[in-house]
Amino acid sequence: MVLRAFTPAIRAELPFLLPSIAGTVRQGSLSTFVYTHLAGSTRSIEELSACSDALAKEIGIALAAVHDLPQALVNNADLPSYTANEFRQRKLNELDQAATTGKIPTILLRRWEHALEDVALWRFNPCVVHGDLHEDNLLVDGDRVTALTGWTDLRIGDPADDFAWLVASNEQSFVEAVLRHYTEARRDKADNHLLRRAALLAEFALAQYLVKALAAGHAAMTAEAEAMLKSLADDIGEQEAADEAAAGETAAAAPAPAQPGVSASSGVTASSSNTASSGVTAAAQAAASATTPAVTVSAVPTPAVSVAPIPGAGPGATETDPGDDAPTASETSTAAIRIVQTAATDAPEDSSSAESDGQPGASAEDGSADGPSEDDPSAAGEAGLQGADNR
Repeated sequence: MVLRAFTPAIRAELPFLLPSIAGTVRQGSLSTFVYTHLAGSTRSIEELSACSDALAKEIGIALAAVHDLPQALVNNADLPSYTANEFRQRKLNELDQAATTGKIPTILLRRWEHALEDVALWRFNPCVVHGDLHEDNLLVDGDRVTALTGWTDLRIGDPADDFAWLVASNEQSFVEAVLRHYTEARRDKADNHLLRRAALLAEFALAQYLVKALAAGHAAMTAEAEAMLKSLADDIGEQEAADEAAAGETAAAAPAPAQPGVSASSGVTASSSNTASSGVTAAAQAAASATTPAVTVSAVPTPAVSVAPIPGAGPGATETDPGDDAPTASETSTAAIRIVQTAATDAPEDSSSAESDGQPGASAEDGSADGPSEDDPSAAGEAGLQGADNR
């Protein structure tokens, strides 16, 4: 009786033929319908997937024509109609029913439940769908789709329903070709998750088949459904294991992030792997790249800082001669390391003066008599650090 909803005007706009009732024969309570002959024949999914792009285009155009039918056609015939959320909730209820059988592998139940709880996956515009489309309801003549049959499940729902049989074929190039032509032919834009939902519905059809077999008490159908579900679970388990292994290899091959250096209060950063004798060079390089460095370090071959022991900081320290240029006790910093600004490289008179005295990069302070030699900057740094530890 669904075919009566297709008026002659609607039939004329479709790129394929629909069955037409030529007459009926009644025998008691039984009614037999006689349909007009439709040209074409059915083909297996393997034959369809191996066909030319012209037939893939015909299938895509046929699907687009069905989904672009006016929804009033379904509503006026009092046929089922579902919103996107209602359709998702209906599938959740069917999943609960299938789970009660105790024959669904756990990996499939978890996979389907997660997919059905992903609300973003189920955001689509409901449209008229065939509802039972597969290769047995598709008549083909050469590279042309001549007719669609089996309209008993016509309804408003998810367009992915009519793609489930295509995705189940596992012929990716064929599916993509049909989807491309379908998208070009449709008046409304197809959503981005259509094929993902189609794959889920194709898997879930096995659970529905199991429920029907159990309800009918058909042992052979039940065993067949269980075998198909087990095979699907094994395939998905292998795929998930392969994906995890690939993700682990990718993470292992990724370079380790650089360890941040030790940042001083002046904003100069030095690598923590440098030793005390090379810390000055690292600090100078970091200061050169800082946005607003607190200390300007010139590119001279000698260290940019010098280290002097604090008066009285250690057992080997002596009092500074008042006659020297060293600062008094009140002027001496309590820090073991003092950073002094050196002469810029573009000031030749300062540089030449330092070289003439034989003290390149020398400090403004003179060390004590027992202090380290000024000719050995690394020794000075070690002595200064030792003095700080003794304090």
